[in-house]
Amino acid sequence: MRRAPLLLILAAVSAVAHVVGVLVAAPLWRGAEVLSLALLLGYAVAAGLPAPRWAVPAALVPLVVDAVRTMPAEPGAGDFGWTVYGSGDSGFDVTAGFDAAFAGSWAALVAVAVLLVAFRGRGRRRHLIAAAVAAAPVLGYAAVRVADVGAAVAASTRVVEVRTETTLTRVGGPAYDQADAVPALVLAVLPPLALALAALALAVLLAGRGRRLAATGAALLAALALPLLDAGIEAVPLPGPDDSTALFAWYAIAPTAAMPQPMAALTAAVELTAYLLLVAGLTGANRAAPAVPAPAAAG
Repeated sequence: MRRAPLLLILAAVSAVAHVVGVLVAAPLWRGAEVLSLALLLGYAVAAGLPAPRWAVPAALVPLVVDAVRTMPAEPGAGDFGWTVYGSGDSGFDVTAGFDAAFAGSWAALVAVAVLLVAFRGRGRRRHLIAAAVAAAPVLGYAAVRVADVGAAVAASTRVVEVRTETTLTRVGGPAYDQADAVPALVLAVLPPLALALAALALAVLLAGRGRRLAATGAALLAALALPLLDAGIEAVPLPGPDDSTALFAWYAIAPTAAMPQPMAALTAAVELTAYLLLVAGLTGANRAAPAVPAPAAAG
């Protein structure tokens, strides 16, 4: 067997091992995700890099870095370290959701941005229409989630104001109100929305160049924005309002004793599949030809 296909197969096997480890909350090997992405980089080089030749390696580097950063701890390793306790009057953290969503999406955002710069150009009209149709439910879902959680916060907030001669004191209620919650929720959905829109734009450009397999991978990255969006909203420090509209949160697929993290495993599977399709579609067949725009066609 030639070296390049073998590397791709091994990358896929390592990706499956990582997903299974996430599913059962017990990594089969803690470095499986890192190995999968490293093998994918090796496959890209062995199969032949498209022009510009720096694009695919530069896109994979932040993914490898993030995989190393988020590598599971050694089995049985204890959580040792300093614990810092904040004061009771600490304010509402408006950026908590944004920080969580950005931490989960920054590597994919950088990778997509690199490929957008490398393969920039004009997309075909039919591809643009398809991307707009695909973006509508993502934007709509974000709007519904922000509106639903914001309304729940407004309904549950109870602040009792006790007026004295010289002061106005709040007692018996949370240290936030809807004016705090709505901006925090909007910030929380921004990184996933940026990833979805950028990935769909990349799919349009790749489809216009005849890279349909790679375009499919980019479209899958847009779908990854949905669980990241729910994770960002969940990280906003609210008292747990009704989340009946959360379709992609970690509990959207009921965990069991045998499979404690089904939604997280599905998210990991979508993400790694997207990367495999992107790289395989940008290399492999016709790899010697540069990724230049296809001739323009009406419609």
